[in-house]
Amino acid sequence: MHFDSTTKTLFFQSRKIATRPCSGNSAQTAASERCYPFLAMRTLHTLDYSEARRAADVILEKAAQMQKAAVVAVADAHGDLIFLARMDGAPISSIRVAANKAYTAARERKPSKEIGDKVKHPEKGHDISYFGDPNYTGWGGGLPVVRNGEVIGAIAVSGLSSAEDIALATVGVELLTRN
Repeated sequence: MHFDSTTKTLFFQSRKIATRPCSGNSAQTAASERCYPFLAMRTLHTLDYSEARRAADVILEKAAQMQKAAVVAVADAHGDLIFLARMDGAPISSIRVAANKAYTAARERKPSKEIGDKVKHPEKGHDISYFGDPNYTGWGGGLPVVRNGEVIGAIAVSGLSSAEDIALATVGVELLTRN
């Protein structure tokens, strides 16, 4: 599929399928008018570095108060890392686990633990590899950050128990979702 900008014509496998934008938004309008409804711009909101750093700093401070060592990962809306910090004494393996928890929560738009609970279900469960992405994980501690009904990123903590990871990640999420 390509778009010829000089004639404003959309081609699919060398066959002209549309020459103008649709007057309406429905698929029925697109079919009847032979137009292209899908060329509208979309704005994607996401966390930025300063927000990621602020959330991570609060989580790291809370972990230090608990006298625990953890890894904190903050990802954008696509699951790509913005910020990662490993406290002294935190397990090295928790680096990848925290990054994967944040990735899973951002991509699936739900807590990583929900993915784990879903795949462990006795009747409806399936292997996590069915998601088709080796970075998915089902361990608790990855939470999406939702602002105005839209997932703008995810925060994950690893290196402690699942309940402690979730509690610390919640502190960061609450900080970023406060108005």
